Amino acid sequence: MPEAETRARIAPEADLALLRDAARQAGAIALRYFGKDPQVWMKEGASPVSEADYAADAYLRETLLAARPDHGWLSEETADDPARLKARRLFVVDPIDGTRGFLEGKDTWCVSVALVEDGRTIAGVLECPAKRETYWALPGQGAFCNGRRITVRADSARPDVAGPKPMLDALPPEWSERIHRAAYVPSLAYRLAMIANGSLDATFVKPNAHDWDIAAADLILHEAGGRLLDREGRRPRYGGAEIRHGALCAGSGALLDVMAGIVAGYGR
Repeated sequence: MPEAETRARIAPEADLALLRDAARQAGAIALRYFGKDPQVWMKEGASPVSEADYAADAYLRETLLAARPDHGWLSEETADDPARLKARRLFVVDPIDGTRGFLEGKDTWCVSVALVEDGRTIAGVLECPAKRETYWALPGQGAFCNGRRITVRADSARPDVAGPKPMLDALPPEWSERIHRAAYVPSLAYRLAMIANGSLDATFVKPNAHDWDIAAADLILHEAGGRLLDREGRRPRYGGAEIRHGALCAGSGALLDVMAGIVAGYGR
């Protein structure tokens, strides 16, 4: 059956069901290592990776590509294969987003799984087993956590804002005096989910986030009424040859507009 015909026969809800089930199982695999002192190695840039990351990644790769063998694959814990660039659709995966927090026993980590087509996420899931939370979204259908529709928090009198201190310090006085500087959350994907569920108002993101950090959470945030913006004030694109991103900001409303102005000039 031709690839285009195969895609036409697969409903978006079926893709989402596949991602949700795979992420749930991968989360259960990771949870078996949580708090159990798993073996750890250091990657380039002094970033840790554990046997839990590898186990969850192997499960996701085998399961998702068995179900959709014509799709490409991009994961933090799998060597990148340029062949993915020829695929119309690809899975973008971080088997444990927030590995440092995972290893420190913090519960704000998640399995991030996205399905991307033409640079945009068309299905996104965050499985957060230590929090007992599952987030998901399809374009135009809203964002959900554990079956409950979620939306961003709007017009907070004292916004909770996360991000690097230099970027927060760049906020103009009328905002810097109002905001509450939120505690650091190691998982960027979960940080974006917190904005989507209304427990955080906004965040700056320092340069060097990768597609797998944000592809699933971007769609969830967008469907919850928020936005993730790059230096040009646009939503990032995913799955191309360049998988790293510059400075970003996420949130909604007037505060996000101010933050976008700061990001636009960041590093220039």
